[in-house]
Order: sequence, then structure tokens, then C-alpha cells
Amino acid sequence: MEKDKHLGIRIDSETHEKLKSLAEYEGRSINGEVLYLIRQAIKRYEKETEQS
Repeated sequence: MEKDKHLGIRIDSETHEKLKSLAEYEGRSINGEVLYLIRQAIKRYEKETEQS
């Protein structure tokens, strides 16, 4: 079984604070919220490109 990959990103303080607030509102950790948003973007992309 392959291990999870680590991805480090740099974000500005304002974006970090907004992401933290969003994650707390949604009941997720910041990492969980980032994963959720990435997965949503991938689903949207796949849905849009499958019709091409």
C-alpha cells in the first residue's frame, strides 16, 4: 500500500485566516478542508471535461 503524499504550500496570512475560519465552520481541520476543496475542484473538472 502506498503512503499518503505530503504537499507543502505557502499562503498569505489573510488567506490562511479565512481558510481556518471556513474549516472551523465546516467542522474540519484546515488539512481536511483543503483536501475537500481540491476533491471538489477535481470532480468539477472531470465532469466538465468528460463531455468534451
